[in-house]
Amino acid sequence: MRNRTVTTFILLGLTDDPQLQVLVFVFLFFTYMLSGTGNLTIIMLIFLDSHLKTVMDFFLQHISFLEISFTSACIPRYLYNVGTGNKLITYSACASQVFFTDLFGVTEFFLLAAMSYDGCVAICKPLHYVTIMNSTVRRRLVLCCWLAALFIIIPPLSLGLNLEFCDSNTTDHFIYGASPLLKISCSNTWFMEQTVIICAVLTLIMTLMCVILSYICIIKTILGFPSAQQKTKAFSTCSSPIIVVSITYGSCIFIYIKPSAKESVAINKGVTVLMTSIAPLLNPFIYALRNKQVRQAFNNSIRRIVIFSKK
Repeated sequence: MRNRTVTTFILLGLTDDPQLQVLVFVFLFFTYMLSGTGNLTIIMLIFLDSHLKTVMDFFLQHISFLEISFTSACIPRYLYNVGTGNKLITYSACASQVFFTDLFGVTEFFLLAAMSYDGCVAICKPLHYVTIMNSTVRRRLVLCCWLAALFIIIPPLSLGLNLEFCDSNTTDHFIYGASPLLKISCSNTWFMEQTVIICAVLTLIMTLMCVILSYICIIKTILGFPSAQQKTKAFSTCSSPIIVVSITYGSCIFIYIKPSAKESVAINKGVTVLMTSIAPLLNPFIYALRNKQVRQAFNNSIRRIVIFSKK
């Protein structure tokens, strides 16, 4: 982001009302802490418990890491701004926030697609599952998710480094992303806007098609089960990923598949709050608490902690 006179930016945040700012601060602080604690608990349980070594647990551990990383890239900075009253953010901090939030966010989309493929293989090809989804394959899938995210975000970020900011340095948002920066730039942003939309649509199409095709195969296989109990158990297993996918994709579609960034971005604030605080908070509950093995591992850990504290 090349600039002429602007070296710092000002984040207007979610509201100017002092009382509402206190409520927003408390809300975001507690959701951030709960999200971090919940996702970190999942990571530690999967790392320490020998029973949580399935491919789905492996992917869930990486999803939890991405949730922590994504929220940590944006929420603490805004909490600092609200807590101190200092709304300024330096150029380098702004660029870093854009890079890391985009990287972690896009990687999560590809990882959700990988998880849907894993579920498809587990249900549709149970006899070949261990062979297909071996340890080498799952590690390569995760690596490919990170590399694909890098390739997706590099073109718009490279263009963003050439944006010029002449007079205005005030953005009507609480985190930095493509839309707020494009709105205040004095450069011709049409080409970059189209690049951002193309990259976002490309990500959505590639990952969403994988998710849809996987779940079509899963549903067709489940409907062929002879027992109603088997069908209910299989559909219950699939419900958690479907909820997460719906929230994630719905939010992203709302933000990026829209008119020019020169128009108001105020309506996107609520959706961004959903993506950066609510969705990461729901991850431990949607995935882990519906997983019997994770619940059992959590209960065992609590018992060990209680027994150790009594010694």
